[in-house]
Amino acid sequence: MAGRSTAGLFVLPPLLVLAALFFYPLGLIARQSAHTDAGLFSLDTYATVLGGGLFQHALINTVEIALASTAGCLVLGFTMALLLSFVEIPGGRLLARLIDTFIALPTFLVALAFTFIYGSAGLLNGALMAITGATLPPVDFLYSTWGVVLAEITVYTPFVMRPLLASFSLIDIAQIEVASSLGGRTRQIIREIIFPAALPALLAGGSLCLLMTVNEFGVITLPLLIYDKAIQEFDYTAACVIAVINVALSLGLYAIYRSLVGRMGGQNAGVV
Repeated sequence: MAGRSTAGLFVLPPLLVLAALFFYPLGLIARQSAHTDAGLFSLDTYATVLGGGLFQHALINTVEIALASTAGCLVLGFTMALLLSFVEIPGGRLLARLIDTFIALPTFLVALAFTFIYGSAGLLNGALMAITGATLPPVDFLYSTWGVVLAEITVYTPFVMRPLLASFSLIDIAQIEVASSLGGRTRQIIREIIFPAALPALLAGGSLCLLMTVNEFGVITLPLLIYDKAIQEFDYTAACVIAVINVALSLGLYAIYRSLVGRMGGQNAGVV
C-alpha cells in the first residue's frame, strides 16, 4: 500500500500539468461549442456548421489531402527504404542515418524551400521563363491541393521510412539469397518475403502519417477553417465546433493507429 501511495505522488504532478495545459483548455473549447454567446446550452451551431457548404468542402479537402499524402508517403517510403536496405548505394548508410535528423527539422523549412524552388519567383520558374521567354510563371501548383500534398509527402515520408528500415534490418538476408538462388524473381521476393515483413511497419507508419496530415494547415482544410473562424471572423463558437470535430477525427485516427500497432506488434514494426 505504501508503494502505491508513493507511486501516486509521482504520477500526480504530471497529471496536474496535463490537466492544466490540455484537458482544461479542451474542456473550455467543448463547452463554448455547445453554448450560445448568452451562455445558454445549444447545439444550433453544430447544425449550422455541419450543414454549411464551406465546412463540408473543408472536411472533404482534409480527408482527400490526408489520404493522398499518406499514400504518397507509403509508396515513396517503401521504395526508398527498400533501396537503402537491399541495394548497395553510395552514401546509402549515411542517408539512412540522416532520416532521424530530417524528422527533427521544422516543417516550415520545407515550405520555405518549396517557395524558393517552385514559387512564382523561384529557381524553376526563373529558369523556365529565361529559356522560353514566357511573361508568366509556367509552374503554378505551389498553392494548390497538389502543392500541399507534395509538401506533406516530403515532410512525412521519413516517418514511414524509419520503421521500415528497422523492420528490414530484421530480415534474414540468407532467406532472400536462397529464394534468389532457387529462381525467385525480384518482384516475387519482394511480394512473398519482404512485403509481409514490412506490413506492420507500413500500417504503423501510414496510420501515423494519416493522423498528422489531418491536422496540417492546407488549402481550405479544417485547421485553416478554425483559424479563419476564430481570427478573421471572430466567430469563436463556430471555431470551437470545428475544433471539437477535428479533435474527434484525430482521436479516432489515433485509436486506429494504436490498434494497428497493438495487433501487428509495435516492437516488430520498429515503432518508437
